[in-house]
Amino acid sequence: MFRSHPLLVATALALLTLSSPAIASSGDAWDAFTKDVAAKCTALAAGRIEQPKVIVDALGTESYGVAILTGKAVGADAVVSSICVYDKKSEAAEIGGELPADQVVISMP
Repeated sequence: MFRSHPLLVATALALLTLSSPAIASSGDAWDAFTKDVAAKCTALAAGRIEQPKVIVDALGTESYGVAILTGKAVGADAVVSSICVYDKKSEAAEIGGELPADQVVISMP
C-alpha cells in the first residue's frame, strides 16, 4: 500500500501540471482569444468575402486557433467559405482559399 503512494502522488502532480493551462485560463481570456481570432481572420477575408460570418473554434488546437468564414464572394453571386488559422504564440493569422458552397456546407446560427 505504501509503495504505490509515491507513484500515486507523482501521477497526480504530472496530471495537474499538464492540465494547469486549462485550469488557469479564465472565461474572459477565452473570450478575448475568440474575439482576436475573429477580428484577424475577418480582416484577412476583406476583398474576398463580403461581410463574412465567422465561427471560431472556442479552444482551437494546442498551437492554433481555427475559424471558418462564410459569405458572398466579392464580385460574384457565389457563397464561399474559407478556413483561417491563428498561431497562438505569434498571434498571426493566415487564411486559406475560397471553398465553393457545393464543396462545403456551412450552417451559421
